[in-house]
Parts: sequence; structure tokens; C-alpha cells
Amino acid sequence: MTDCASLFTPNDSCAAGARAGAPADAREWMRAPGKTDAAGIHRLVADCPPLDLNSVYTYLLLSEHFAGTCVLAGSGDALEGFVSGYVLAQRPDVLFVWQVAVHERARGKGLGLRMLRHLLRRPGLAAVQYVETTVSPGNLASRGMFAGLARGLAAGMREEPFFEPGLFGQASHDDEPLLRIGPFQAAAA
Repeated sequence: MTDCASLFTPNDSCAAGARAGAPADAREWMRAPGKTDAAGIHRLVADCPPLDLNSVYTYLLLSEHFAGTCVLAGSGDALEGFVSGYVLAQRPDVLFVWQVAVHERARGKGLGLRMLRHLLRRPGLAAVQYVETTVSPGNLASRGMFAGLARGLAAGMREEPFFEPGLFGQASHDDEPLLRIGPFQAAAA
């Protein structure tokens, strides 16, 4: 869907307007985050309920230590999307996607899926054959996005129990089953 492989620049950006079927705004961009992006990511996630809002420090760590497995997206100067993830140390063929945040003004345009596909095309993730994530049963938009990713990768998707509500302590929290997509070849992204 999003073919950014030939459009990478040294800052890992992708001009989406150059792709067929992409939004006409050539100012759309995708890139890895840096530590100066953490406060903006925090504001974006705060604007995207019901996502769990983490501390700015968490987004600083993600931007500094996991920039290769996270992606920011925007249009002009506006931050419109963020995906955080990491490769599992014990299973380097698995990318765990922690959060996908898309600002309300950018929803319904496939931005979340484009960010995931952009991420999977990074050379540093060439060994990834599975994507795992947790999505509550009621989050139909995220479930649809990950089902679309699985279809686009010609990969299966299965669900299994993972984090039950009682594991969150006194905090009220939905069930967080694990969705596992794969196997696939990263080049298929």
C-alpha cells in the first residue's frame, strides 16, 4: 500500500504525496522520532482517548532508545500520528506494537496502517516476521486496522488471552488480548 522504500531520505522521512493513491498534500511526512518530539507525542496521545497516556519521560525513552521501532507522521508542522513499538529481545523476529495514535483530524484516511507499513519497511526490521499487539475487544477501529495489515501482508492473525483486567490492579482497565500477525516477510510490507 505505502511504498516508501524508494523515497527514504537520511532522516527516514517519506513524502506521501508522491505515492499513487496517497493524500494530495505533498507536505505529509513520516520519520523516526527524536527526543525533542516527546512532549508533542505526549500531547498527541492525550488527544487520542481511550489510549493510555504515559509520562513524557516514557515518550523521551521511546524516542531516544527505540526510535528505530517508532514512527511519527504529520502534515506540514502538525503532528498527526505516532506508532510506538519494540523488537522482543527473546524473539527478534517479533515487533510488538505498543501504541498507535492518530489525531482526530487525520482519522479515517488509513494513516495508522500507513505508519505500520512504513515501519515494517525499515532495513533494521528486515528480520521481523510477526507483529504482536494488544487490543481491547471493544476497539473496533484498531482491530480493523490490524486485520487490514494482516490482509496486506497475506498473513494470518490470531487472538489469545494476554492481560486480563485483574492484572491492572485497582485501575479499571479492559481486557487486553494479544493479536499475533504472521508469519510474513518484511519485504511484503
